[in-house]
Amino acid sequence: MYEIIVVGGGHAGCEAAYASAKKGHKTLLITSNIKNIADMPCNPHIGGSAKGIVVREIDALGGIMGKIADKTHLQIKLLNSAKGPAVQSLRAQGDKIAYPKEMLKTLKSLKNLDIKEGMVEDLIIEDNKVKGIILENKEKIQSNAVILTTGTYLKADILVGSTRTRQGPHGERPSLHLSDKLKKYGFEIKRLKTGTPQRIDKKTIDFSKTKIEPGDNKYLTFSFDLEPLYKIEDQIPCHLTYTTEETHRIIRENLNKSSMYGALDDIEGIGPRYCPSIEDKVVRFSNKERHQLFIEPESKYYDDMYLQGFSTSMPKEIQELMVHSLPGFEHAKILKYGYAIEYDAIYPTILKASLETKIIENLYTAGQINGTSGYEEAACQGLMAGINASLKLEGREPLILKRNEAYIGVLIDDLITKGIRDPYRLLTSRAEFRLLLRSDNADLRLRRFGYEVGLIDEEQMKRLNQKEKSIEECLNWCREQKLKVTKEVKEIFKEKNFTVPTATLSFEQLLGRPEITIEFLEQFQEFPYNTEVKEQVEIYLKYKGYIEKSYKEAEKMLKLEKKQIPENIDYDKVKNIASEARQKLKEVRPTTIAQAIRISGVNPSDISILSVYLKKEYGKND
Repeated sequence: MYEIIVVGGGHAGCEAAYASAKKGHKTLLITSNIKNIADMPCNPHIGGSAKGIVVREIDALGGIMGKIADKTHLQIKLLNSAKGPAVQSLRAQGDKIAYPKEMLKTLKSLKNLDIKEGMVEDLIIEDNKVKGIILENKEKIQSNAVILTTGTYLKADILVGSTRTRQGPHGERPSLHLSDKLKKYGFEIKRLKTGTPQRIDKKTIDFSKTKIEPGDNKYLTFSFDLEPLYKIEDQIPCHLTYTTEETHRIIRENLNKSSMYGALDDIEGIGPRYCPSIEDKVVRFSNKERHQLFIEPESKYYDDMYLQGFSTSMPKEIQELMVHSLPGFEHAKILKYGYAIEYDAIYPTILKASLETKIIENLYTAGQINGTSGYEEAACQGLMAGINASLKLEGREPLILKRNEAYIGVLIDDLITKGIRDPYRLLTSRAEFRLLLRSDNADLRLRRFGYEVGLIDEEQMKRLNQKEKSIEECLNWCREQKLKVTKEVKEIFKEKNFTVPTATLSFEQLLGRPEITIEFLEQFQEFPYNTEVKEQVEIYLKYKGYIEKSYKEAEKMLKLEKKQIPENIDYDKVKNIASEARQKLKEVRPTTIAQAIRISGVNPSDISILSVYLKKEYGKND
């Protein structure tokens, strides 16, 4: 008998099992193949635009993705470093061998966690409550809660040219029956699709025809707890190349041979909008002369190179022509051909904000089963499902992160409120409060939540408290520190082509100027604080007006979040709202007016009518 069973050992399953076991609950992680725990069947990178911020949020809450990435990456860089802090994000090139190995080692060290191989065929359901799982050999395992993190394995099909093969990413057996059982229980099942490019033998690539893309020349970490564990000079570079007109000609002339464009006529799955196949790029962006492709190492233990941006479902013989048309790949040897994979997922509006399902109590889902794409999106859902399943067993309220508190909150709210059409990818543009949800302040935003749920310890909190104290002290120091406009000061400003101050100004006032940095001011006076503290102070003083405006906007949203909608409301009794709004409200069943506003198809007039109805019938929303 277990307290929590986690089904699936991908990135969502690893975080869910870790959180549950770390919080002291007897946990079982069941997977079809232990060797595939924390597997990276697609690109081995961790992070990226918006996604890197999610990894830092996972670490701030007490999850493990960031720490494992820091221990095993091949290179790391800060994306958009020339732009504002709201869009800056870390991206690390992971090691496909080292990352899963380190993750499995971490999971095996947890005394409350068992790991078992097996294929889950059904759930044990009693009185609309999940009571455990049933394996394909009919073995029953009891538990108080179940978290499904099945990834792309539900009725998975590999698609290459005109062939469809029922198997998982590495040729494993997929889950054949679980999604049918979920459909029987009332879940809406949606067919989705994603893909992957070729793996190329490094020795057969002419890198002289490509552009080198090294890691950053300063030390970076996802985790707020680890010091850098690598040497800058030892980072393994990536490279950049481009498609050619010949590449595009080959694709256009053979489109009917692609699984996606006619070779298979029974494809139901919708592919990721923001990570299209190379066929999609050539068709949709026919005016573009070329598309960039990144050549990325998969591991320091072997020579496979990942051709990022060249995902395809063309037949193997056409893939050979396509690859050989690329600069530097004229004689390249393909070690693994690209393919598309089609799989079942649930429609996520059936979930509560805690990721517990509305249909079956104590059943949680996380990751690609909820319609997302990407390791990071999966991992953060797994962490939240693990936390919330544990909190429910403890008789405590779930941890629900708001849209102004975390990208994780944005992701989950988007899923449960708006649903999905294609695999969901997190983007900075999805976050209306992105200036508040920066990579640099994830610990300041979320670490206390991690402490409250039991995943952050006293020593970590002590460091956070000291950091907050130092930031406040540094802000006060900047207000008190003055720069007198001497002849020497004027000369230094002129050398940089900066506007010369006409009167004595405080460092706080100077840092409000776009061009002035702490590094520049330290020519006049050294700041007695560490780099981390100085970064926070500089960002705050430089973007103070925008940050305070964002906080005010967030306060307006929070007022609407407090306007509750009763769980048992009958929307058929709310007269005069549009039929589409009525249908969407019934489907999503929002818990607050703020959530109702965010539902696609619910207009301001519908919200006004609903608010009047709630006030009349329930005395709410005064």
